[in-house]
Amino acid sequence: MQSTEDASQALPLGETLQELLNTDDSRGLSINEITFAVGEKGFGLLLIVLSLPSALPIPAPGYSTPFGVVMALIALQMIRGRKAIWLPKKLGTIRIKPKLAKTMLGTASKFLSKVERCIRPRQKWIRGRTGQACLAFIVLNMACLMMLPFPLTNTLPAIVIFMIGVGLSEDDGLLAIGAFVVGCCALLLYAGIVYIVLTQGVEAIEPIKDWIKSRVAIGG
Repeated sequence: MQSTEDASQALPLGETLQELLNTDDSRGLSINEITFAVGEKGFGLLLIVLSLPSALPIPAPGYSTPFGVVMALIALQMIRGRKAIWLPKKLGTIRIKPKLAKTMLGTASKFLSKVERCIRPRQKWIRGRTGQACLAFIVLNMACLMMLPFPLTNTLPAIVIFMIGVGLSEDDGLLAIGAFVVGCCALLLYAGIVYIVLTQGVEAIEPIKDWIKSRVAIGG
């Protein structure tokens, strides 16, 4: 019988997420259950799952802060070089509602179906202790940003964590490095935003929000 880890390595990432998040439990899957299911590939896959509600355009209020806390703890354990994930009991019992999980899967599957042909094992040295610690540093900072009660501190950090998770899960070091660079740029951006909020108030960043929305609209 194929182990969970072997199966996850054999399946495309979209199908792995499908296998992972499907459940007959009306309460939905808990983070502990997901952590157990992904085994040693837990860091990457768990980061993907936890970042999805904020990274993708789906309504999921109330998840950014608790999931940000969990991802920060995961990052600290990556920095320490742990192979298995440990979470406090209270955080591990947080559940992803079945309706949200279904929406997450649908949105993620569409995205991954477009990019999976470009994802492949390369630059595997990033999975070493030093490389993983550098990625974890960015994950930690992005997770902390997600917990801040400021506008614009959810989506971009979550996307960075999502892409790092994909890179780790698929052994695509080049993708992970790209996400690392974007994360460093995001840190500079949000440092500026936090400074503006602290010195001039939240309303001072409205022009920045409008500019970002206009650039997204042009890009779309």
